Amino acid sequence: MQMVTADVFTAEDYLAWEELQEEKHEYVGAEVFAMGGVRREHVVAGNVFAALKQRLRGTPCQVYISDMKLRVEQVDAFFYPDVMVSCDKQDQQAEQFLTVPSLIIEVLSDSTEAYDRGAKFAAYRQIDSLKEYVLIDIKARRVECFRRTAENDWLLHICEAAVCDLYAVETSIALSEIFEGLADSQQ
Repeated sequence: MQMVTADVFTAEDYLAWEELQEEKHEYVGAEVFAMGGVRREHVVAGNVFAALKQRLRGTPCQVYISDMKLRVEQVDAFFYPDVMVSCDKQDQQAEQFLTVPSLIIEVLSDSTEAYDRGAKFAAYRQIDSLKEYVLIDIKARRVECFRRTAENDWLLHICEAAVCDLYAVETSIALSEIFEGLADSQQ
């Protein structure tokens, strides 16, 4: 991510400004950062969104793709997760951003991997409702699920079988479905 301006924004300033922008920007601690471009491999975000949308139909849970913002008030930030699920009535009424997700999924890229694993995950851990944080590693064809325990610790589970269980929303997605449409060769 690249910082857009040296101007300092309040959260309200950011929301008003972002509404007028053609490209998406994340907001962290009064600074605004341009989002990187999407690569073909991010088709997996669409695959996961479609799979979850189908599986969660008829439940109180809503699936959102990267056009919906997530507010993490504890760290004064707004993010655009690749995919997120909220089962909270408050979020179902939200127009600009969600605040109570139970599942967040990020697709790793060379330019975002360190941030997604580090500072962004640290911010996401501040969200009390978050039960599971999933990282999809396209190059390794691996799905890593970080799950919150009753003691508020985070345990890593790597989906190594043909199916990845997403405990936060009580469903599963086949790895072949997640990575559908990608070339078989590793990059």
